[in-house]
Amino acid sequence: MGLVTNLITNERELDTLYQISNSINSHLELDEVLGEIVRLVHEVTQGDSCLLYLLDDANRELVLRAAKDPHPCEIGSIRLKIGEGITGWVAQEQKVVAIAQNAYKDSRFKFFANLPEDRFEAFLSAPVTAKNEVIGVINVQHREAHQHSESEIKLLTIIGQQVGNAIENARLFAAAQKRSQQIENILRVSETVSSNLYLDGILKLVVELASEMTHSSVCSIMLVDEEKQELVIKAARASSEEYLKKPPLKIDRSLIGRVVSGGKIITIPDVASEPDYQYPELAKKEGLQSLVSLPLIAKDQVLGVLNCYTVSQHHLTQEETHMLSIIAHQAASAIEKTRLITEALAAKEALETRKLMERAKGILQADARFSEEQAYLRIQQQSRRLRKPMKEIAEAIILAAELRKPDNP
Repeated sequence: MGLVTNLITNERELDTLYQISNSINSHLELDEVLGEIVRLVHEVTQGDSCLLYLLDDANRELVLRAAKDPHPCEIGSIRLKIGEGITGWVAQEQKVVAIAQNAYKDSRFKFFANLPEDRFEAFLSAPVTAKNEVIGVINVQHREAHQHSESEIKLLTIIGQQVGNAIENARLFAAAQKRSQQIENILRVSETVSSNLYLDGILKLVVELASEMTHSSVCSIMLVDEEKQELVIKAARASSEEYLKKPPLKIDRSLIGRVVSGGKIITIPDVASEPDYQYPELAKKEGLQSLVSLPLIAKDQVLGVLNCYTVSQHHLTQEETHMLSIIAHQAASAIEKTRLITEALAAKEALETRKLMERAKGILQADARFSEEQAYLRIQQQSRRLRKPMKEIAEAIILAAELRKPDNP
């Protein structure tokens, strides 16, 4: 009888593993893969809850990424340090934990106040591995006491080993998609810079792309006012009008001013604790924590800064830093291009004004016997009296002279 039972159990386990393999390998989207894993594990173990955590390499944290009753709304918000709680211990030690009852009394257990139903009796947890490295943890919980059989423990262990590669493949697919989107975003900036769109529109696009790339709640571009030695907000993506109304920052007395003076990127884990940060209360009100600020450099001159704030501590990956640097370079190119165009237009305007002034002075010298200096002073006086540019006064003098000319026969 025992042999028959074992055969049935083994057949059920093999069927479960086949279903898992067949199902997860038919999906490429990471969320679909994770959702399918917890669904099948929940189904075969008949637990009351199944949770799947993945390792966030950048922050060295385990993040809840998939759940099958009762925690779908907590996905992405529950985080554990390696070694924290039973889940963190499993990831750190790469060992299975099976607790039949009173799991919440275990010294390693971590209780979440926002999850009161977490008082489960039985707890089974196994590491998820890929290439002999832990990439996550999968948990099965029972509300009532439950003695885990050897086959259950073995099955969850095998599942943890098997699904790791599928998760890694899905991650690689997601990374490839993200890189493709980032390249597309950079191309959008490049196309915009090479077009004739106004600078305000370009800078707005830059902050939107940077915000999406870093998942920032606030992203802004501040430009240097050379005369006042201040940084002024020129474009921003923020939920609060209060942030948009922030007054200019003195370069020599502000945290972000360091980026201008040093010409290098800075990252701040917690802006509220930085003594040079001038708006700690606003940061707390907006829930801002981490800051990355990049210089906008063109021709070895810092023209401004690109700031990205996140609501939780976020350590930029090398790829994120690289992509942000490219976007910052594109923004600086747009600013420099606009400055050169503005200077060229101003020079053209000045030349045209000079030509008109010379012609108007010549008319006054001929008609009123003025010296060149007297003619200039007369135009200047009329400009002040009528509160109009000297160019317009000169144009009026020329037009009046043209009207006085007799018609050609």
